[in-house]
Amino acid sequence: MKADQAEGSQTLSFPALTAMVVGSMIGAGIFMLPRRFAETTGVYGAILTWIIAGAGMLMLAFVFQTLAIRQPKLNAGVFAYAKAGFGNYMGFIAAIGFWASACAGNVTYLVLIKSTLGSFIPAFGEGDTIIAIISSSILIWAFVGLILRGIQQAAIINTIATVAKLVPIITFVLFVVFAFKPAIFVENLMGTFSGTNETLFTQLNATMLITVFVFLGIEGASIYSRYAENRKAVGHATVLGFLSVLALFALVTLLSYGIMPRAEIAQLRQPSLAEIMANITGTWGSILISTGLIISVLGAYLAWTLMSAEVLLAAAKNRDMPRFVGKKTAKGVPKNALLISAALTQLILIATYAAEGALDFALDLTSSLALLPFFLTAVYAVKIALNRDGYLTVSVQKWRFELIVACIAAIYTAYLIYAAGLEYLFLACLLLAPATLFYVFARREQNVLLFKLYEKLIFIILVSGAITAIFGLSTGWIAI
Repeated sequence: MKADQAEGSQTLSFPALTAMVVGSMIGAGIFMLPRRFAETTGVYGAILTWIIAGAGMLMLAFVFQTLAIRQPKLNAGVFAYAKAGFGNYMGFIAAIGFWASACAGNVTYLVLIKSTLGSFIPAFGEGDTIIAIISSSILIWAFVGLILRGIQQAAIINTIATVAKLVPIITFVLFVVFAFKPAIFVENLMGTFSGTNETLFTQLNATMLITVFVFLGIEGASIYSRYAENRKAVGHATVLGFLSVLALFALVTLLSYGIMPRAEIAQLRQPSLAEIMANITGTWGSILISTGLIISVLGAYLAWTLMSAEVLLAAAKNRDMPRFVGKKTAKGVPKNALLISAALTQLILIATYAAEGALDFALDLTSSLALLPFFLTAVYAVKIALNRDGYLTVSVQKWRFELIVACIAAIYTAYLIYAAGLEYLFLACLLLAPATLFYVFARREQNVLLFKLYEKLIFIILVSGAITAIFGLSTGWIAI
C-alpha cells in the first residue's frame, strides 16, 4: 500500500509531463545555434536540416518511449538496451560513450560560460585562454565539493536555471520578430558563399552535430513518461513537447537570418544569440541573454555532472564496472563515480586548449560520443520488434508502426554517425579503448569470461581506432 502511495505521489499531469519534456531538451545549445548554422548553410539548408533532424529525433523519442513500455525491466539507463540486445561488452561501450558524452558536454558548458564572460572580460577570450582553462578547472572541482555535501542542494539551482534559460530566449524571439528584415533574409536564402562549391548535402552534414547536441536530453523524456497519470497522454505529451522545442530551435535559427547577413553571423563570437540581441538592442540585450545563459548553464552543468556519475553508478550496479566505482558516501553521493567523471571532464577541458575552436570541438565531441548509444538503442528496438519480444498482446497495426519507427530511428542515427565523420569516430575510440580497463577489472572481480569472440573483434577495432587517432593527432591528419 505504501509503495503504491509513493508511486502515486510522483505522478505527472499532462501539462507537467509536457513541461518536463521541454525542459529536458532546452539547454545551452540554443544559444549557439545562429553562428553554427551560419558557418555552414543558409535559410534553405537550415529548413531542410530541421525537417530531417526533427523527424529523426521524433522517431528516436518514440523509440525511447516504446522501450520504456515494451521492456520495463530495463531501467538502468540508455546503455541497458545495448547490453540486453548485444551483450555485456557492447552494453559497457554504450555506457562509457554516454558517460563520456556527458563529461564532454560539461566541457562545452564551461567553455561557453567563459566565452560569454569574454565579451566583458577580454582575458577569457572565447573560453580557450589559459585563464579560462584555470578558472574552469576551479569550477569543476568546486562543483564536486558542492555535490559531495549533498545532492539535494541541486534542486534549487535547477529550478532557477529553468526560469533563467526560458526568459531570455522568449525575449530574444520577440525582439527578433519585430526587428526582422525581409531583404536580408532573402539574401541569406542560399547556403554558399561566393567562390565556393559547397553542395546542400555537404551543408546538411555540417549542421547535423549541432542538432544532436541541442536535442540531448531527449532520452530523459521517456524516463519522465513513466510517471504519467494517464499512459495514453504520454505520446501526446512527447509529441507536443518535442514539437514545441523544435519550433523554438527553428525560430531562433531562421529569424536570425533576417537580422544580419550570413557572413556576419558566421563571424560572431559565441554565444551568438547574445551578439545578435546586442545588434538589435545594444549592450543591455547582450547582458540579459548572457546573464540568463550563465545561470542556465551552471544549472545544466550541475545536472549533467550528477547524470555522468549516475551512469557510472548504474553500470557498477549492473556489474559492468568495478565495485569501487559504485561506492557511496554517508549522504548517498557516488563519490568515486563523481571523481572519475570530474577527472575526464578535466582532461577534455585541457584538450580544448589545443583545439582551433574550443567550443565547437567540445560540442561536436559531445554529440559524437552520444551517437553510438542512440544507434544501439534504435537497433535494439528493431530487434525486439522483429522478435515480437514484448508484443504478445499488441495489435498487428501497433506492432508494424513501432517497427517502422524503430527502423527510421536506426537509419537516422546511422546517418548521424556518417555525418560526424571519421575524425570524431577515431577520437571516440581514443576514449573508449582505454576505458575497457574498467570492464576488464569488473569481469575479473566476477571471475567470468572476459570476451566472447565477437567482443574480441570489437575490442580490436576500438584499439585500432585509438592507435589511428594517436597517429592522426601526431601527424596533423586529425585536427582538433
